[in-house]
Amino acid sequence: MSTLKKDKQKVLGEVFDSARVAEFLITQAPAGVDVDFHALERSYRGMNIDNFVEFLELFTAAGRNLQATNAEGRTLAQVAAEHAFGSDYVAALQQRGG
Repeated sequence: MSTLKKDKQKVLGEVFDSARVAEFLITQAPAGVDVDFHALERSYRGMNIDNFVEFLELFTAAGRNLQATNAEGRTLAQVAAEHAFGSDYVAALQQRGG
């Protein structure tokens, strides 16, 4: 009989320092996933809006692609627009051309 390990509990409202926010730029995407989309999605799912805005500043300064798409051809703004609490994130992306 095998048991599955529970995923760690998500910490809501966690605030990262600037170094922690910058770590989200360094990521390896799973096979077949655009690395820029993966970094954006990880930050969207793991950060509060203030940290996400800081991340986007670093992301765009590094010349990364805000228009990167997932396997279905959708940008993060399109994905987040479908989420109940995604509107602030969509607005932040759109302010930067995403």
